[in-house]
Amino acid sequence: MCKDCGCSIIEHTHEHKHEHLHSNPQLNDTKTIEVITKILDKNDHEAKHNREHFEKYNVLAINLMSSPGSGKTSILEQLALMNEFRFGVIEGDLETNNDADRLKAKGVPAYQIQTGSACHLDAFMVHEALHKMPLQDIDVCFIENVGNLVCPASYDVGAHLNIVLVSVPEGDDKIEKYPVMFRQADLVLITKTDLLPYFDFDIKRAKETARRLKPNVDILEVSIKDKESLKRVANWIKFKMEMR
Repeated sequence: MCKDCGCSIIEHTHEHKHEHLHSNPQLNDTKTIEVITKILDKNDHEAKHNREHFEKYNVLAINLMSSPGSGKTSILEQLALMNEFRFGVIEGDLETNNDADRLKAKGVPAYQIQTGSACHLDAFMVHEALHKMPLQDIDVCFIENVGNLVCPASYDVGAHLNIVLVSVPEGDDKIEKYPVMFRQADLVLITKTDLLPYFDFDIKRAKETARRLKPNVDILEVSIKDKESLKRVANWIKFKMEMR
């Protein structure tokens, strides 16, 4: 979140629009901490409401988090083609509707949130978007967060589960560099494994690091060129659906 990466602190007005504080506050300042606490308290209250809304329709909400370009949208496109379960997607990006348009082209209900300068989704943004989703017609709602390995980890958006992706081209050290994110993960996806012959990525090291941060985390290796690996992702999600 903002106190971790140093980006502008963002507060919500009653209309849930962003107002940026222009005083360049110090992160160890008492007033700054108080503002951050209020922001997170309001966000957590709204996140609880979002979960209740998903549960009313028996929809499993999954927050997808990663750095940019790790393959979130590509995996969702492949899951749509597999037709293992019905799902919709709430997309978060700073600008453009590109990812939502890609998914709509595959027949997936998708709603794009353009965050502007905000480097993460929050519960208020997701609350507005979930009312645009046909929750009565889907089993799973993916919340594809803004590509960022810092801020999204600290903002509860009302999801039931967190899936965090790390791609082979990023390097196996990303997990230990961003521990807050990977401690939040219920499932870690190591993506683009078809590129392993071309990059110095140690899968064993990556898995050991992830499980040192969170001993019970599930980990799957996946490539969109490997249908069996995608099937394992779909099966993990279906298992979580049955467990609810």
